[in-house]
Amino acid sequence: MAGPARGKVTVDIEECKGCGLCVESCPPKCLELAPELSHYGVHAARYTGHDCTGCGICFYCCPEPGAITVYRLAAPPKAAPAPVKAGGEHAAAL
Repeated sequence: MAGPARGKVTVDIEECKGCGLCVESCPPKCLELAPELSHYGVHAARYTGHDCTGCGICFYCCPEPGAITVYRLAAPPKAAPAPVKAGGEHAAAL
């Protein structure tokens, strides 16, 4: 994905069932199942740390309420356009 991440995901491993629906539904593929087992004996989902768009599809696909939280990051401020001088560059041609 080009550009900086526009979102961030947190997964509560105490709530995650390890079903993998969020991993499969994530368009930029920024979620994965952890190789280690949680206290419940499942491979909980985790955020890889990059490429999140903040779309929230993982949140809506998750069957466990409260397991996934998606944060949409604020967009960086856009550069102000260059000021135009009175008359513009073509004023002399008029």
